[in-house]
Amino acid sequence: MSERPNIILITTDQQRFDTISALGNRHIFTPHLNWLADGGISYSRAYTDCPICVPARATIMNGRHAFNHGLMNNTDPVKAIDPQASLAGLLTKAGYQTRAAGKMHFVPNRCNYGFEHIEILDDYYRHMARFPHLGVPMDHGLGQNEMEPGISTVEESASLTHWVAQRSIDFLETRDEGRPFFLWTGFSKPHPPFDPCMNYWQLYHGADMPDPVEGDWSQNIEMIPQAFCEPTYSLNNIQRFGPEQIRNVRRAYYACITQIDYNLGLLVARMREMGLLRNTWIIFTSDHGEMLGDHHLGAKTIFFEGSSHIPLLIRPPGEWDAEPRRGSRCDGIVCLADVLPTCLSIAGADRQAGAPCDGLNLLDAAEGKARREILHGQCLDYHMVLDERFKYVFASRGAAEMMFNLREDPYEQHELIRAGENKDALAKFRGLLIDRLARQKNPAVKDGRLVSIGEPKTPRQVRATSWPGFHSTKNPNEVAH
Repeated sequence: MSERPNIILITTDQQRFDTISALGNRHIFTPHLNWLADGGISYSRAYTDCPICVPARATIMNGRHAFNHGLMNNTDPVKAIDPQASLAGLLTKAGYQTRAAGKMHFVPNRCNYGFEHIEILDDYYRHMARFPHLGVPMDHGLGQNEMEPGISTVEESASLTHWVAQRSIDFLETRDEGRPFFLWTGFSKPHPPFDPCMNYWQLYHGADMPDPVEGDWSQNIEMIPQAFCEPTYSLNNIQRFGPEQIRNVRRAYYACITQIDYNLGLLVARMREMGLLRNTWIIFTSDHGEMLGDHHLGAKTIFFEGSSHIPLLIRPPGEWDAEPRRGSRCDGIVCLADVLPTCLSIAGADRQAGAPCDGLNLLDAAEGKARREILHGQCLDYHMVLDERFKYVFASRGAAEMMFNLREDPYEQHELIRAGENKDALAKFRGLLIDRLARQKNPAVKDGRLVSIGEPKTPRQVRATSWPGFHSTKNPNEVAH
């Protein structure tokens, strides 16, 4: 058997940073994520630099920020992943057996991009079609962006979440034991529809839920610069929900996370039985978050905390040893671009000569050997500049800008520009964004100043072309969650 370390990368889809019990959420059940946190490193300031699915996953695969690899939405035809220089391709070249199971959301769907083998969500639906007695998944009509809660139309053992865990276990049981392995286990939840299996919904029935936050700039949807509201108007209109409706949305969202967590228990238990915990690194994160009603907003894309701040945990090999990093916390700024160099370092694998990389080694960051002073983000017409204290966000439609002191205000409830505070920091962040956008020849910079590229759409205009994520049971695909 190989003594080189194995690596399992576990990702969820649309999971916020504040949804792990061990890290402070007293409303959610996450025993196995707690186990990862208690036995590993928790990264308290992990961000996605482009909070939508396809760009974020491309960043994991190529170690580049979305504005550098050129893919900043889910429909852009740019091929952002080089299979020779991808995370999977480099590990395959280094002698690893590489497998992906679950949601990858690559474009095109069936591109392996360096993996030896992938099983994606399409394969789950193909499997279910062969066994009609198991039921029809998502036979409830909810779309892939709608926030209204629902209940799964199949039992847990036939659910997509369970299938992803079982396909991962099947790989562990049938792998080539002569080689180390890299397994990417991609859960599709808690991305909408929020339709947990009934047993998980019942866990949260009537449970107390944290209220959405609002700030001095977001007491109602009309107060918010409308460019930042476009994803909400387009995808879900959660601002129309009443307080009890939002509590039920949160219950369903938490239930989806708990369902993933309990299925992770099956995966970890099988690893322990097979002796794999001794020599396997486990990395857990998400592609982006979910606003979940905070500031009357829903969905992702924008750079407020609920959307861009994500969970990130790394558990080193070993079960009961005195590994000094167990239960530790890293408060440095990290991001999804850091996954590639971290995995390559663990594997002792080389990057492709000359291939650019924006990431740093997460283990070095945890030990204070690497540090990121500034993180830039860009997604569609939304921009972020972040340092250890402040976050600046800019929407180029309408040239709307906001700034927050995250050290003192972690949920962005006090907006600094409107209050006339921290003007030196504001000038610094504007300058950093102007410099980067000017290099891109972005039309949001003109004569050395940030300018509007057009007026934000009105709510009526956005709703006229909204995309609730309709997918029928006749043609499920890689984005059918």
